Amino acid sequence: MRFREDCQVLLNQMKEITGIQDSAFLLAALKAADGDLMEAVTFLTEDPAPEPVQSPAAAELSAWEGSTVGKQLPQDVGTAAAPHNQDNLRTANTVRPLESPKAPAAERDAAERPQDAHSAENKNRSKRKRCEAWGENSKQNDWRRAGDWPVGMKNIGNTCWFSAVIQSLFQLPEFRRLVLGYSLPQNVLESCRSHTGKRNIAFMQELQCLFALMLGTWRKFVDPSAALELLRDVFRSSEQPQQDVSEFTHKLLDWLEDAFQLTVNVTSLGDKSENPMVQLFYGTFLTEGVHKGNTFSKIETFGQYPLQVNGYRNLNECLEGAMVEGEMDETTASQSVKYGQERWFTKLPPVLTFELSRFEFNQSLGQPEKIHTKLEFPQTIYMDRYLYCNKDLIQMKREEMKRLKEKMVTLQQKLERYMEYGSGPARFPLPDMLQYVLEFIATKPAVAVSSAQSSQAPLLRSQAKPNVLDVLSQPNGIQERTDTRTEDEAFFVANSSPQQSSSMELQPPVSPAELSERPAPHVVSKEELNLVQTCLQRWRNEIEQDVQDLKESIARINLSIEQMYCDPLLQQVPYRLHAVLVHEGQANAGHYWAFIYDQPRKRWLKYNDISVTESSWEELERESFGGLRNASAYCLMYISDQVSPAGADEDESPEARQFQKEVEALSPELRHYIQEDNWRLEQEAEEWDEEQSCKIPQMEPSPTSELQDLSSESGPEQSSVCEQSVHSLSSEHARIAKEQTAKAIANTADAYEKNGVEAALCEAFHEEYSRLYLLSKETPTPQNDARLQHVLIYFLQNNAPQQVVERTLLEQFADKNLSYDERSISIMKVARAKLSEIGPDDVDMEEYKRWHEDYSLFRKVSIYLLTGLELYQNRKYQESLTYLVYAYQSNTKLLLKGANRGVSESLIALYRRKCLLKLNEVAASLFVSCEEAHVSEGVSILNELIIPCMHLMSNLAVSQEDLDAIEVMRNRWCSYLGREDMDAKLQMKLGELLPRLLDGSTEVIMLKEPPKIRPNSPYDLCSRFAAVMESIHGASAVTVN
Repeated sequence: MRFREDCQVLLNQMKEITGIQDSAFLLAALKAADGDLMEAVTFLTEDPAPEPVQSPAAAELSAWEGSTVGKQLPQDVGTAAAPHNQDNLRTANTVRPLESPKAPAAERDAAERPQDAHSAENKNRSKRKRCEAWGENSKQNDWRRAGDWPVGMKNIGNTCWFSAVIQSLFQLPEFRRLVLGYSLPQNVLESCRSHTGKRNIAFMQELQCLFALMLGTWRKFVDPSAALELLRDVFRSSEQPQQDVSEFTHKLLDWLEDAFQLTVNVTSLGDKSENPMVQLFYGTFLTEGVHKGNTFSKIETFGQYPLQVNGYRNLNECLEGAMVEGEMDETTASQSVKYGQERWFTKLPPVLTFELSRFEFNQSLGQPEKIHTKLEFPQTIYMDRYLYCNKDLIQMKREEMKRLKEKMVTLQQKLERYMEYGSGPARFPLPDMLQYVLEFIATKPAVAVSSAQSSQAPLLRSQAKPNVLDVLSQPNGIQERTDTRTEDEAFFVANSSPQQSSSMELQPPVSPAELSERPAPHVVSKEELNLVQTCLQRWRNEIEQDVQDLKESIARINLSIEQMYCDPLLQQVPYRLHAVLVHEGQANAGHYWAFIYDQPRKRWLKYNDISVTESSWEELERESFGGLRNASAYCLMYISDQVSPAGADEDESPEARQFQKEVEALSPELRHYIQEDNWRLEQEAEEWDEEQSCKIPQMEPSPTSELQDLSSESGPEQSSVCEQSVHSLSSEHARIAKEQTAKAIANTADAYEKNGVEAALCEAFHEEYSRLYLLSKETPTPQNDARLQHVLIYFLQNNAPQQVVERTLLEQFADKNLSYDERSISIMKVARAKLSEIGPDDVDMEEYKRWHEDYSLFRKVSIYLLTGLELYQNRKYQESLTYLVYAYQSNTKLLLKGANRGVSESLIALYRRKCLLKLNEVAASLFVSCEEAHVSEGVSILNELIIPCMHLMSNLAVSQEDLDAIEVMRNRWCSYLGREDMDAKLQMKLGELLPRLLDGSTEVIMLKEPPKIRPNSPYDLCSRFAAVMESIHGASAVTVN
């Protein structure tokens, strides 16, 4: 039953992402992808990759027949499951079942009973099914709310749009207060006759109940079914299965406005200005323009302000494009040839919502398309430059901006004439061309060379001398090009394949014989040479000065443009980013989630249906700006200082007390509603625990009893000690791979029904091994490390003993978290029985422990490296350095055991070095500023980060690049000795620092450990790895298997 529910969830998600509504078609794709959601989506949206005809895993599988696990599994299954082709991987359902001595006949018969039919869904929101409350796990921490952590919202089939909008509004304290405090006098309720009015009141009541639960529930997520039913009645006529966020938000605000207007009409009939929804979300703008020579002016109201994305780089450019259209020129308005208009905000609402138009209609295809271009937006935006009260000042600045841009275009055209000189198709920088002429006239005529030398000359030219056009295309010649190659390029050349390296090596220097054969004047007198050299050199110097002046002028204009609106007078109306609603997918379908800033916690949170997780501005940028993948911001919600922040009483722990205060302020009816739901939760929990204890009593053993059970028949006493020490790591790795293991079990339905539980386990075991073996043999790319996907890929790539590989895979099928349905539980029981039969003579538990410790350390190194690189790219060098140093130290231990045990050492070293040099520049600049606060900060960076890191590098096998970097940093600080612009106190402080900086032989190395990072699922980790490596290597994105 649980499997069917999981399958339905997967189908709903596929409908959201692909927009395809044919369940049978989607189910066929899901089966073809072996239950892998992302693979199924890729199969539906992209061209399928050709399947391999034969796999090397077959030879590996044949070795099982005499192995430990091979003894426990049917021999004919091992043969049938050998992956010679894709059909063989699915034909293991024809094998006979093998009876385990640990499984009584009654238990086996029970495990082979058909699954129960799925019951109809109960639509009453107060009586939810337990499986919906607990999800896939019976542990209380997985379904109970953690303290006052925000709750998620259940997706009732294509309703992620509802969750994203409601969560964003709920986290506005003022909006939450208005909804929860909504009430109507009895006479108004009785006098309301219209269908629309009754519907709006009913929706407000359901929204109140939903908000009350979001405040006081003990559940991890709430069920919005009742409120959604009312909305779906309105949207039911729409053919789209998934609603648009902006459409829904418009409809929602309209309903709320109408509902609150009923309360306003009690005192001020028809006065919308008193409506709290209007006051909170609506503003006004003035439009002034010229049309066919006639001027016009009008004031309009807005709620969500629409902005075009195409053609703009950031939010301010979007706003500027929306506020000014055409040309406004009053002097020519009467000529009826000008059209233009300007918009000015006359009143801004406390909650300012921008609707980003990321969809456009493709006329050639006859369907809408999504715009995936990158659009940046700030955490704080100043709206002063768009206000009517600043009209005169802004118009002056716009004129100045227009003048500067015109001037910059002129200067760039002049510069281009210098840098692309010539009349033919090939154009070159003029200073370089003059330099080449100087080199030509200075070349002496060819001299006679020996026959041996002349015979070798063509060969030397073909190997060492580049084409003349290649030389001319480089402004400063070959020698400068090779000298100025960046450290990044050197790193990637050093780490490329041998074939790549041979093609990228520097060419040998030009021989003297070849120099003499370069083109040269036949005859040139000394006077001619002096005259031409003098003229060319003077002209070259003049042109270089002109080019330098042009570049400086362009840089000054660019700076003026960037700082045009940085006037303090135009920073009086700040709006802080409150929420970002993100859409991933295409124009006709996709998935929505929201990033919302939690004011009391001072951090960003990610609301993705039932999941609410801690996030960061860096993650928000990655997933919201667009340009990298098909996810981008669709709606931005900014708030002014008028919107009171949640939890203003900082002395009373706002995170823990704010919601409790609001719950206490609720009406008695809503408090009773919360208490009823929490009481029902406790009842459901008790019933669930009873069912689990009766159903599978060994599912929740104590650690001691479980270890005793596993080791009772596996050998001497020391075996249980070894198993106890390794149990936590191997169980953690089994838990990480839980979803992949569950998919393998899901594919064994036919084998389970026809041949029983053991045949199903055998088929799942062999198919999962085949899949992982194939992945381990794939050619790695810079953006894809298959080892992050599964522990067994790491083991297989590092040639782990077969017994370790087999026990690890069997332990994953014995994981107690795989209690999805009767079939999963039956397979888990048989796997646990077979696991207990593996004795100390079959598997060395000490070795088994070491392999799992290595993989755990490898994941930690990978997470530290990715976090360090992400922080470095965002210029957070202090935080980045700590992660990179710890990644390097731990990775060194792994690499001692094998080159494939860890990650690229040179990659960590490169960015550790870059980070250290950046930090040294920062610390040195702060130190020489002579301001006490800055000096203290610079010294702190030096003492806490730079010096410990330098000494750690010196104590290891340090590379020449690291030695050079350390020398550069030391020289920087030594250069400050005796500087006249430093006072004696600063020189004394420098004298105290230098000994520690120069000699670390007696230094006690202390470097703070980086903050702990929450564990990532294999898919999240692979996605992060691909994104980071793509940005470093500049390569295209990859698909994670």
